Amino acid sequence: MRLRNGTFLTVLLFGLCGLISLSWYTAFSNSKGDVVDIYQREFLALRERLHSAEQENLKRSKELNLVLDEIKRAIAEKQVLRDINRTWSSLSDETKLKLWNVTSSSSKNVLQLPSIFHHLPHLLAKESSLQPAVHLGQGRTGVSMVMGVPSVRREVHSYLTDTLSSLMAELSPTEKDDCVIVVFIAETDQQYATSVADNLKRLFPVEIQAGLLEVISPSVHFYPDFSRLKESFGDPKERVRWRTKQNLDYCFLMMYAQSKGTYYVQLEDDIVARPNYFTTMKNFALQQPSEEWMILEFSQLGFIGKMFKSLDLSLIVEFMLMFYKDKPIDWLLDHIMWVKVCNPEKDAKHCDRQKANLRIRFKPSLFQHVGTHSSLAGKIQKLKDKDFGKQTLHKGHANPLAEVSTSLKTYQHFTLEKAYLGEDFFWAFTPVAGDFIRIRFFTPVRIERYFFRSGNIEHPGDKLFNTTVEVQPFDNIQSEKEALKEGREKTPKYHRTEDGFIRIGMFQNGIAEGEVDPSFGPLEALRLSVVTDCPVWIILSEIFIKKAE
Repeated sequence: MRLRNGTFLTVLLFGLCGLISLSWYTAFSNSKGDVVDIYQREFLALRERLHSAEQENLKRSKELNLVLDEIKRAIAEKQVLRDINRTWSSLSDETKLKLWNVTSSSSKNVLQLPSIFHHLPHLLAKESSLQPAVHLGQGRTGVSMVMGVPSVRREVHSYLTDTLSSLMAELSPTEKDDCVIVVFIAETDQQYATSVADNLKRLFPVEIQAGLLEVISPSVHFYPDFSRLKESFGDPKERVRWRTKQNLDYCFLMMYAQSKGTYYVQLEDDIVARPNYFTTMKNFALQQPSEEWMILEFSQLGFIGKMFKSLDLSLIVEFMLMFYKDKPIDWLLDHIMWVKVCNPEKDAKHCDRQKANLRIRFKPSLFQHVGTHSSLAGKIQKLKDKDFGKQTLHKGHANPLAEVSTSLKTYQHFTLEKAYLGEDFFWAFTPVAGDFIRIRFFTPVRIERYFFRSGNIEHPGDKLFNTTVEVQPFDNIQSEKEALKEGREKTPKYHRTEDGFIRIGMFQNGIAEGEVDPSFGPLEALRLSVVTDCPVWIILSEIFIKKAE
């Protein structure tokens, strides 16, 4: 019995062990299947990623091959273009324009709009033909007013620096921040254009640095061949060339200025400006009852003082380019207005009334023409704007009692005595080095400051150049002790001349002004000394010597 029971227990034990082993095996088999499935899925995902990477690699490889092909083609085309450029200049303008039209109309059914190249096809020859060759300035934009001043080489006398001095002298600090004066040197002689720009940079460094003044010149490839122009309206060929080039000068200047400000004012390089001209023009424009106007005139002469809305410049330039060879600028402007408002079925009086709404005149004139020698060789013009009014040619002050003398030869009745008393201006023949103007006070006087202005509105070029301001203290010994710099070595603060005068200032752009060092004490005399020969006559239009309180 015991044996049977033991055998039964043994069999039962083995059965349980087998059952457990079978359960474990089944569980292990199921677990192993899950792992295999996971590995299979990851493998499939990896294979998919590898396939995608291979496809992306092929795509990048094709793109790189395309870029390499483009580079090779560009190099080949550059070599071809070198060969083409050798013959391009021999092609006619018409042929160049046709080639440009063909290459620019690659898409079918696309209309080709007219452009500057249709009117000036020679510009296609060089990419730089519309880029300024000389560009001096800060590129100021966002101002109320841009003033364009075209300037060309004149055979006799240049008025440019005098014009710029007049324009900038009449601007307040606030006005200087709200405008740009663009000088366009309308010459393709790069050496000349650069020399003019360098001279303006030397004379007006502050204005250029501040962005008030900019100087540009055209590319040597901007102008067409003027030799094929036809004579018209009885003008000789040289005058036709002059007025044709002038039209293109205005176009270049307007194209450059149109994005810089709200209004554009066309000026010339031989004018003077009336005080407060900037604010007067700006207010007159803003006070117009409507925006229908096209031109506001601030001078009755030629193309001086003509204001346009910058938004209208594109229209004006396009019209001028269509007919730049046919008529002068003032006729073209009149034709634009005729096209805009005149009815061919009505009479000329009706047309004039309609044009008067587009062309509005301001009086009195704000600019006066002062040039005598025209930019057209051999032409003398004595044009004066009668609406400008008679201007004061001198400014008087109550100066300390003194005896005045000069080594300069006086012209007619324009004496130094009258200028010192404020009765008139002093006018003298061309000074040479060593000439002087001396003011000797009757009794020694303490001077706070001085101001001398040379030239006037009718003769702005008659200025003093390279001329010093000197004083002679009453007590030379004491003043020499006081007017020293402090330091280990006491060196003179001012230059002293051999005859006892002390140099305290110099003329800049025709003006000398400054304060007198109080350490000098009472002054016995004041003197203007010419250091080098002067190329022009001189005018002293203002003398102001302010006594110390």
